[in-house]
Amino acid sequence: MNLTVAAGEIVALVGLNGAGKTTLLKLATGMLRPDRGRVLIGGVDISAMTSENWKGVGHFIDGPALYAELTVRQNLHLAALMRGTAPSAVDSTLTALGLERLADRRARQLSLGNRQRVGIAAALQHSPVLLILDEPANSLDPAGVLLLRDLLLERKDAGGGVLISSHHLDEVARLADRILVMNRGCLIGDLEPGGRDLERALFERLRLDDLSRVAR
Repeated sequence: MNLTVAAGEIVALVGLNGAGKTTLLKLATGMLRPDRGRVLIGGVDISAMTSENWKGVGHFIDGPALYAELTVRQNLHLAALMRGTAPSAVDSTLTALGLERLADRRARQLSLGNRQRVGIAAALQHSPVLLILDEPANSLDPAGVLLLRDLLLERKDAGGGVLISSHHLDEVARLADRILVMNRGCLIGDLEPGGRDLERALFERLRLDDLSRVAR
């Protein structure tokens, strides 16, 4: 596959479970190493990326990576330090994600939806030039989904690139500049964000791809 995310662009990956979306995002963040091919961020191969380069990347993959015994504020403080951001950014991040009342609660005491919010906050608070998110809307209530939408559009408007995987076709249609379809580890085409009945279009694309594989 060949995939590019430009500055100021939101690209969505959609497909069935097991299509390879999370694996692709892990390759893009250096969590996995490709057997062949290259991954470039800002023109730099990830095998040569320095800690300074990685400060420009934010990611949320396989759920929120939080320290259970630390408070929300402490978790965000550590995330800020690891990404070279001033800890003073934590207060504005708490406000932006609606987490002020939970700031001093331990992560293990949070609901799944609020843990999700904290994970997204940690990925966003250093204003990354590239943001990579795996199913960020999972467990969020409707207010959280709207908030996430606004934050991602703000990141796009600020010139950031966003790569997001999601099962929520209606939501990504409101956000994405491009919707790419994955099936069995391959990119097999795209969907028009403004198109009608995206679910039907997605399943038809998958059906035709599966049929073509049988025929080969």
